[in-house]
Amino acid sequence: MSESWNKRTQAVHGGIRRSQYNEVSEAIFLTQGFVYDTAEQAEARFIETGPDEFIYARYGNPTVAMFEQRIAALEGAEDGFATASGMAAVNGALTSMLKAGDHVVSAKALFGSCLYILENILTRYGVEVTFVDGTDLDQWKAAIRPDTKAVFFESMSNPTLEVIDIRAVAELAHAVGATVIVDNVFSTPVFSQAIAQGADVVVYSATKHIDGQGRALGGVILGAKEFIRGTVEPYLKHTGGALSPFNAWIMLKGLETLALRVNAQAETAQKLAEALEGHEALERIMYPGLKSHAQNALVQSQLGGKGGTVLSLDIKGGKDAAFRFLNALTIPVISNNLGDAKSIATHPATTTHQRLSDAQKDELGITPGLIRFSVGLEDADDLLEDIRRALSAAAV
Repeated sequence: MSESWNKRTQAVHGGIRRSQYNEVSEAIFLTQGFVYDTAEQAEARFIETGPDEFIYARYGNPTVAMFEQRIAALEGAEDGFATASGMAAVNGALTSMLKAGDHVVSAKALFGSCLYILENILTRYGVEVTFVDGTDLDQWKAAIRPDTKAVFFESMSNPTLEVIDIRAVAELAHAVGATVIVDNVFSTPVFSQAIAQGADVVVYSATKHIDGQGRALGGVILGAKEFIRGTVEPYLKHTGGALSPFNAWIMLKGLETLALRVNAQAETAQKLAEALEGHEALERIMYPGLKSHAQNALVQSQLGGKGGTVLSLDIKGGKDAAFRFLNALTIPVISNNLGDAKSIATHPATTTHQRLSDAQKDELGITPGLIRFSVGLEDADDLLEDIRRALSAAAV
């Protein structure tokens, strides 16, 4: 593979390894173990595994390795370790490097399960966590201490779509030697250059845009080879959060069309946001690609002006109106995933973020009327007509 290849080429050809049959489509090595020619070879492999040698599927697999190498090349990272889900990636990246007494600073605007790991799991084992408004650099400055071990944030928050300045936060963290861990799901590897902008570790839920068709769970942790193989791999291979070979194959196939899908989805999302801005049934519309968005200038510099594939609609009338809107939609489905070929509408307050207290929801801007709308690959005009009709139903 050439390092000079652009992202779309890397997404098709990165990490390729072929069997003796020289297949075109990547092979699925659906095996839990591997055979050794001799007892001496088995002993040697358990002492040190070579670059294309495998022991057990929990440790590594040829199909999984192809996915790891391809997504690492796409992200501009040295290496990656694939996981069973996006949350396994978040948990693995944090837990593998932290111990009792360590200090973490995190943005407070996070997916509910990410908050659970930081608030409930890490603190249970003696890790101190400080939460800040991720868009406020003064809060990062005040919270990051000389003994801070790591900072964690979603580069674009779920579901209120705040955009965090990766470069600025990384500069503050690196000044004290802290590791910068970025959940980059909403920004996608197509639009984001998180590693180049200062992130040390990037995590993805491959379940979202990378699969992009609602088929399988998966995740990946990306970063320096020393961190991935020296810190992450020992933790994950012993705790069992490995990605299955079949799911890895699905993710490989998803990567081939990732740029085409995500660019088309973002183009539609921009069109919808511009058409719906100021609609009488909406309290507000949140989309980073809109000039009215608080971090739109950062979107231009950090994401190449692309606002992503998700927009959030705050519907007047609260939960009842939001439910009327959801139930009136005919094209989008009601579900809790995102980044899919099908448009998906979600009510975060009662689903993905339902475990949060009312005070936490208020602080994060997750109102009873908020709808997270993941834009799919349908015709933009059809979606717009459907949304407008559903907004009319919500206003009744």
